[in-house]
Amino acid sequence: MSSMADQQRIHPVPDVEAPPQTSPTVPLVPQGTSKSDDQSYPPFHRTYPPMNSKPPKKRSRCCKCLCWTLSLLLLLILILGITVGILFLVFRPKLPKYSIDRLQISQFDLNSMDSSLSATFNVTITARNPNERIGIYYEGGSHLSAWYTETKLCQGSMPKFYQGHRNTTVLVLPLSGQIQNGTGLIMAVQEQQQQTGNIPLRLRVSQPVRVKLGKLKLMKVKFSVRCGLVVDALSANNPITIQSSSCKFRLSL
Repeated sequence: MSSMADQQRIHPVPDVEAPPQTSPTVPLVPQGTSKSDDQSYPPFHRTYPPMNSKPPKKRSRCCKCLCWTLSLLLLLILILGITVGILFLVFRPKLPKYSIDRLQISQFDLNSMDSSLSATFNVTITARNPNERIGIYYEGGSHLSAWYTETKLCQGSMPKFYQGHRNTTVLVLPLSGQIQNGTGLIMAVQEQQQQTGNIPLRLRVSQPVRVKLGKLKLMKVKFSVRCGLVVDALSANNPITIQSSSCKFRLSL
């Protein structure tokens, strides 16, 4: 059976009458043109954004934040300026005035044991508040000192009190101190008195205060007073004449 099936198989027979296949001889370039006339175009490359890419927003956010901050700062400065201007127009603030009216010396003696000098002064200070609508609270923690050149002679403090509108307060303040090497100081004072006939002194005051505007009590601030005075002598239990004096006021937050 298998041999009969093999004999019945059909095998293709090549067609001897068909012309042989040849490659096309028609030129790919049209007639009348040459290869040099072909226009060459650059290759086209299409770029795609990277996956999961986001636009830069950090810089824009920083710029917005800076603009808002500057705007808020300018607004606060404007509001503060308007408030200060209104307060100035309403209350008409004036600086307080101070003067040294009297100086008494109850002790200015050398200690024979260690050559130290003990000094006790009583200073009369007049404080004037010229404001019509502003009061001053003199708080604790003040410091008052008397100096000759660069030597501190004695020190003390001012009491706590309230000074009302257009008020004048007279304070008698005790100062005490002890100076080492008092012999050299006594000789310098005596030489100064012989040469010029007077002795220059300086008084320094550092005082915390709170200002009252109408019924509003402001925060605590500190002011300093620097007074220069010239006296005729430095001797205990003798009248002291103040030849000249002047005080300067300075406010610090």
